[in-house]
Amino acid sequence: MEPNSYRPLHDLPPLAGITSIDDAMRIGFSVEDCVARLKRHHWAFRRLHGIFIQRLTAEPIYELKMAFSLHAHYCAEHAAAWRRRVGEMREPPLGLDAVPNAALEVFFDELLAAPETDALLFGVYEHALPALLEALQRHMAATNRLIDHPSFRLCRFAVIEVVEMLDFGAKAVARLLPPPRRAALGEWSALLQDLLQRAGGLDGSAPVRDGPLRRLYSAQAPALDKKPRRDERFVDPFNMGVHAEAFLYDEKFPPAPKTLMLYYKRLREIDVPEMMATIIAETRDKPWDYYVDMTRQLWDEARHAMMGEVGFVRAGIDWRTLVRINFTWSLALNTQLNPLERHAVLYFIEQGLMPKTGKRFEWETGVASGDEYAAMVQDYDWADEVLHARIGRDWYVKAIGDARKAVEYGDACWSRVLIDWQSYLAAGLTRHENWWPAAYREWCRVQGHTPDPAVLAYATSYEQVRADLKPLTSSG
Repeated sequence: MEPNSYRPLHDLPPLAGITSIDDAMRIGFSVEDCVARLKRHHWAFRRLHGIFIQRLTAEPIYELKMAFSLHAHYCAEHAAAWRRRVGEMREPPLGLDAVPNAALEVFFDELLAAPETDALLFGVYEHALPALLEALQRHMAATNRLIDHPSFRLCRFAVIEVVEMLDFGAKAVARLLPPPRRAALGEWSALLQDLLQRAGGLDGSAPVRDGPLRRLYSAQAPALDKKPRRDERFVDPFNMGVHAEAFLYDEKFPPAPKTLMLYYKRLREIDVPEMMATIIAETRDKPWDYYVDMTRQLWDEARHAMMGEVGFVRAGIDWRTLVRINFTWSLALNTQLNPLERHAVLYFIEQGLMPKTGKRFEWETGVASGDEYAAMVQDYDWADEVLHARIGRDWYVKAIGDARKAVEYGDACWSRVLIDWQSYLAAGLTRHENWWPAAYREWCRVQGHTPDPAVLAYATSYEQVRADLKPLTSSG
């Protein structure tokens, strides 16, 4: 039979619609060649995940901090998919923790060590991710789409999100990298291109070039910067002058103005990615699923912050001038506790913010307020926290060994944290301004409401009571 004479019944699409008969007869990668490329793709996603995580906390620009959270999540998920695929292809032991090529390793080391944000963006979004996109597209074009369909499918889905990352990166670079600065990075750009060429391309599809490897920024590995930084819109990051939880849980206050406190609490969650990134970066030798789960939670917390941001905009409130978003929690945890202790506090707070005033209560408050957006935000925030509780059980509680001990240890760690209201005041870092009356007045003006005198007079701070309403000891 001549191949061209073969027809499916009723001329239906052949091969489940994956490809044509002619294309399916084409010789593609062997398993060995396929796996070699998949390992390179995996290494790129894994290293990019680590770069986003390690640079997140100290990155001051809010929009970049949020993007790093999302892009780290994408990279963790795709690295996990590649690990599973390699494991399907006669590969135990997988060897996925081994550096696939020395020049490729130096390439990613240079990105991690980029001295300024604009250089980091330039390296990641104009060198690494374009090379990864080309490698994925090359794999899709060269492999047999029927025989290696699982790999083809992974590449196809990854391309969607790599293109999304590149779109963000192109816009960010255009805004933050003026021509003189781009010219100043010319030597580094040439080095990055040379390293990729020496590696045979990101996927190893070109000939590998041997020889000594030069480093520019990465001669010494950069230390993890655990101090959170914020951009100029966060004008008073040490401010602890408005106790959100005490207001929310006080039954004498009506639900409607509580939506402002809910938006404040959500936007203030910017400090959770800042803290979680340091846990992930400093916790070594866990199964990759640990990093996938923890990075998913980190991204969820970034989403929550953006939910609050959008909530304020929707309510007509300029949070940049009327609200003081602090970083005292992430600063204190990152500088006073080790990674397990930080995770313990995170788990304790998730579990222990008093069930009757927890996520269900916040959702009920959003519903009772009549603000459909606030209700939707809290509905999803509650759902996310159920997932986060599972992540905590899987990775923190099992490490401690007992649920009760896990909660007790988290409480003990939290009680040791010194978030020193008075010292911030004495050092002139903040006046702990009560920003609530001005924000509430503006909300009433926008809504056409007359301010409630009791709500307007709210002036409880975090001076003596921490966020879970537990009185502070003399040590914090």
